[in-house]
Amino acid sequence: MSMLSFRATRPYFSSPFPPTFPSPNRRRPFPLSFVRMSTTAAPPETIEHIVLFKVKESAEPSRVQSMLSSLNALVSLDPVLHLSAAPIHRLKSSPFPFTHLLHSRYASKDDLKAYAVHPSHVTTVKECILPVCEDVMAVDWIAQDLQGPVVPPPGSAVRLSFLKLKENSAAEAKGEILGVIGEVKDKFEEIQQLTVGENFSPERAKGYSIASLAVFPGVGEIDSVDAKGEMVNSEKDKVREHLESVIVLDYVVPSSQPASL
Repeated sequence: MSMLSFRATRPYFSSPFPPTFPSPNRRRPFPLSFVRMSTTAAPPETIEHIVLFKVKESAEPSRVQSMLSSLNALVSLDPVLHLSAAPIHRLKSSPFPFTHLLHSRYASKDDLKAYAVHPSHVTTVKECILPVCEDVMAVDWIAQDLQGPVVPPPGSAVRLSFLKLKENSAAEAKGEILGVIGEVKDKFEEIQQLTVGENFSPERAKGYSIASLAVFPGVGEIDSVDAKGEMVNSEKDKVREHLESVIVLDYVVPSSQPASL
């Protein structure tokens, strides 16, 4: 449900950054083996890693493209199951004007750590990201029993949602929200894959503690869900009282990714 548009870490990316910054629509099935590691099935627990970037308005387009190319090249690193960096297609709801994102997946937290300290990753952060970005946010969570391919097919549309709970929300509220979100895939047939979880890297998450990721065949299927106003509002109302802030955005998985660094 958090993939629906509401209105309302130490990510291992963090060590190279300072503590804070200044301020078409035709449905298609997932391919059987669209994974970087051939036909390897999803591990029992898949680590979702999301980084949101705000590119400086003064940044030259060539530098921004270089940042995306360098990030996408990291898909060849051994710990990485999937990695995709792209512009944000649509920012549905957010107090922060993010412009780009990175989505990657790992078989374990240790693999995420190994990716973070890899020299190629550290160099990309220092040379390609810091010079052009003025803000960043990162969130990590565990996707239990991931259904479908580890690598979303190129051209797929992905809706990401991040929830910040009210300070006075009871602990039970978090479990309730996770449960409601987890049931949404059964209510909207357009969703091909859904993961949801509690952020385990809070240091760079700006207070957002729950995240979800929904994969659709394309942007048209996201629009189809959004058009189901009554159903969408019904899902939102189940958790709205617990929420202080929500970030909802869409992006399209790039059509191609580099095979090596």
